[in-house]
Amino acid sequence: MLGWILVATHLVGVVSAVRAVFETRTSQGSIAWALSLVFVPYIALPSYWLLGQSRFDGYKFLRRRRRPVPRADTSGVRKRARDLGFSVGPEQKDRRLALLERLASMPFTSRNHVELLVNGPATFERIFAAIAEAEHYVLVEFYTLSDDSLGRRLAEELAARAAAGLRVHVLFDEVGSYDLPKAFVEGLRKRGVLAQSFESSRGRGPAARLNFRNHRKLVVVDGRIAFVGGHNASELYLGEADEFPHWRDTHVAVHGPAALGAQVAFAEDWLWARGEGLDLAWQPTPADDGDMTALVVPSGPADIVETATLMLLEVIHSAQRRLWIASPYFVPESEILLALQLAALHGVDVRILMPEHSDERFVHLASYSYLTDLDRVGIRLYRYLPGMMHQKVILVDDALASVGSLNMDNRSLRLNFEMTTWVHDTKFAAEVEAMLLADFERSRLSKTEEYTGRSFWFRLGVRFVRLFAPIL
Repeated sequence: MLGWILVATHLVGVVSAVRAVFETRTSQGSIAWALSLVFVPYIALPSYWLLGQSRFDGYKFLRRRRRPVPRADTSGVRKRARDLGFSVGPEQKDRRLALLERLASMPFTSRNHVELLVNGPATFERIFAAIAEAEHYVLVEFYTLSDDSLGRRLAEELAARAAAGLRVHVLFDEVGSYDLPKAFVEGLRKRGVLAQSFESSRGRGPAARLNFRNHRKLVVVDGRIAFVGGHNASELYLGEADEFPHWRDTHVAVHGPAALGAQVAFAEDWLWARGEGLDLAWQPTPADDGDMTALVVPSGPADIVETATLMLLEVIHSAQRRLWIASPYFVPESEILLALQLAALHGVDVRILMPEHSDERFVHLASYSYLTDLDRVGIRLYRYLPGMMHQKVILVDDALASVGSLNMDNRSLRLNFEMTTWVHDTKFAAEVEAMLLADFERSRLSKTEEYTGRSFWFRLGVRFVRLFAPIL
């Protein structure tokens, strides 16, 4: 019996190796998986079937099979936006905006007002105010939902709206919210809130992937306003935790037609998690004081193409004067790193902002290995000093900026469901510029010597950790 088990394990290893050769994105990855699956299948097989996939097949197949539920509405949104004069015409947008539209399957729209929300207190007070003013429904989705002071206040606000007769839907990631008590979720349900974990590991075969995460942080109210950014529903993001008493993060409140992009993403996530569609409002509603052009771009492992990677490559290559990136986890793959170097060689002011003290030690350690690559072409890497810097912000030239949940690492680019709000507006870009300049003032410039001048064992550890960058 033991002999048959060993033979079967090796046969499954060979079959999995063939699959890896066909599906792994890079040749190096294909070789690594194939060799390990053939020669050490006892170790490699569990790792491959849990961590080796970059496509969320179950979600993708459900999206195709049940496409009429939420996706058909996107074409209606595009048509209504054009009919109402909210779509941005070709004469008003450059090439990169057109590409972002194709990736999002939604148009850039005008008549939006996008409010920059700096740090947790400002973000959640605005979220709670919007929830209190909701008239029909509230959609909430967080990677981390905690049973702490902030999580309980959010629960109270949502339960109050449910008691008032509104439809309230809550999604959370089961990995990001691993310590959320069942009693917390049941308490929401008993008070009329439909609360559900995303369940990325649900399903059989290729669908059962513990490696995928729903990393989105969003709140949508009545299809009129969407909150998107880096904050989770945890008091940690208010700067009230002992480990990180100062937590630097950024969110945006999107008032206007662009909010529907976030709503489409939630509807698809809810379809996967619950197997049911949602009756939502899809009429684009302009903001009262809206004069900004904006687009919400969802991305994830069920996309036809690598949305997040293509999006980043396009904006990096299109930068002409300035490219400032704030990312808490800077572990870029080769194509992103080369694009950044090329931009710097073209004379673009490229700056990277990351934390001095990180909540992810291995990712932080791996970041030292990039110092030489950045420094030799004049890219400046700043380390934020006061505390944890968790914002995900990009500023391109003088009119294009983004705020979202997308980190500069392989997990965000290929394995996580993410969301990014792009705003094409000089006034908003100026606000982002002022915010980042203040952050740079609280940071120090990191130099190559911090890596090359350290001990052999430190440099060996850095290079070793970098080998695991695709799964960090």
